[in-house]
Amino acid sequence: MQKIVECVPNFSEGRDLAVIDQITTALKQVEGVTLLDVDPGADTNRTVVTFVADPDSAVEGAFQAIKRASEVIDMRQHSGAHARMGATDVCPFIPVSGISMEECAELARQLGKRVGEELNIPVYLYEYSASTPERQNLANIRAGEYEGLADKLKDPQWKPDFGKAEFNARAGATVMGARKFLIAYNINLNTRDAKKATDIALEIREGGRNKRDPKTKRFIRDENGEPIKRPGTLKAVKAVGWYINEYKMAQISMNLVDQELTPIHVAFDEVVKQADLRGLRVSGSELVGLIPLNAMLDAGKYFLKKQNASTAVSQAEIIRIAIQTLGLNEISRFDPQERIIEYQLGSSTQQKLVDRLVTNFVDELASDSPAPGGGSVSALGSAMAAGLANMVGVLTFNKKGYQDHWDEIEELSNEAQALKDTFLYLVDEDTRSFNQVMTAMRLPKKSTEQKSIRDQAVQEATIYSARIPLEVMQHSLKTMKLAGRMAEIGNQNSLSDAGVALLQARAGLEGAAMNVLINIPGIEDKDLVTDFETQVADLRDEAKVLAEETLSDIDTKLKTPGA
Repeated sequence: MQKIVECVPNFSEGRDLAVIDQITTALKQVEGVTLLDVDPGADTNRTVVTFVADPDSAVEGAFQAIKRASEVIDMRQHSGAHARMGATDVCPFIPVSGISMEECAELARQLGKRVGEELNIPVYLYEYSASTPERQNLANIRAGEYEGLADKLKDPQWKPDFGKAEFNARAGATVMGARKFLIAYNINLNTRDAKKATDIALEIREGGRNKRDPKTKRFIRDENGEPIKRPGTLKAVKAVGWYINEYKMAQISMNLVDQELTPIHVAFDEVVKQADLRGLRVSGSELVGLIPLNAMLDAGKYFLKKQNASTAVSQAEIIRIAIQTLGLNEISRFDPQERIIEYQLGSSTQQKLVDRLVTNFVDELASDSPAPGGGSVSALGSAMAAGLANMVGVLTFNKKGYQDHWDEIEELSNEAQALKDTFLYLVDEDTRSFNQVMTAMRLPKKSTEQKSIRDQAVQEATIYSARIPLEVMQHSLKTMKLAGRMAEIGNQNSLSDAGVALLQARAGLEGAAMNVLINIPGIEDKDLVTDFETQVADLRDEAKVLAEETLSDIDTKLKTPGA
């Protein structure tokens, strides 16, 4: 899975668009960075920038933006309604896909060290990167703001995590860290009464509402006279109720600060429940900003399960179910390509081979271009095998006569979907790996140093070009086993489809084997060559035995219906 990180640096300038443009231009010039949003605020005199990237590009992009901000923003002249302590006030990293929170925390530490050493800006770490419990809370670190920073740096307890404990009058200090993804989400009600929306918001938000005496209806207070709270029904949720004149409806506006504790579909269903108790209806919902792919997939699968339908369908269908059930199109059109982070990132890159029409792909194969070639075709063949095996599963799930195997069928079908997506990724990755070899071959080799750099690059690219088809082989064998099991317990009216899936996966495996073998003569590490050759031989042998046994059984069943 591709590693994707979101980074949301906040800069202490929200009025001078020319200054903001200089900062975002420095960010956009870093290869691998996709700028998603720039949100300046005049009253706060602050701009929130959102971008996504791979981990290395995220760190580089953030550094270049912070560096430029330190050059064009003078904190001695700054004033605004929002709390702040530096030209770049805060810079969090947020895991989106393929990356852990600890990895994001390490990115914050890498960036903090570089900013402290190269830019002479004091850096504090917060949230999941915090060096002490007291520094987890951003408000604690920012107490006193820029105006109190000089004195704060003199206090040994507030020595920065990176950089010298010296006041940088122009740039101030910066806070970095890692935090969870926040989903801003509004749910629409069929009423204009903001009080009713507020009542639901108080019922569901984690902070809850004040307890009341059942008889007097007065707040129940503790020994200090403070109202006692009754917790809400949803964890990690902040919520308010309001009326939006533009939409002519009331909404519950929520921040879902931990989608693992309360995902978007759980929040939606809880509001539906609370609205029903009050004689109201949820008419739809609205997502503010972008959302990670996994959140939409989890929602779609959740609603499919409620329908007792198979979840082993395409990503596009799962997302369609989520959009329709959540009513995300009520206020404005929800376009997955524009609103899902991973899709946004993908739209900025060159068109993938797998996104082309079949005719265009085959025409490209038939041209004089050496890539795509046999490796990509092998991966594509196995992708079709996985898709066909999944079809057998979908046609079996919830079908009478197969009840004893429904759970296993659903598990196998979801595995087939994952294999299909992996193969589709490898279609393009095989071509990319070939192009990397060609790029390395073109490096200069006039001097001894250049030749050494070129040789190393060629070796690394060649090894990767062998690893990709080897991965295709490994996943193809899994697909063969899966198709064989589908032939045993799946819908027997689709028996031939299971057989074709197995044959297609074996073809993909054998084609990939050839692509491993054609690359390994160029690898200098003989131990690695031996390892590759052994794995290829073992995978081929296992595939041969599996194919002969399973296809024989399938052939017998086809010749003897009902056997």
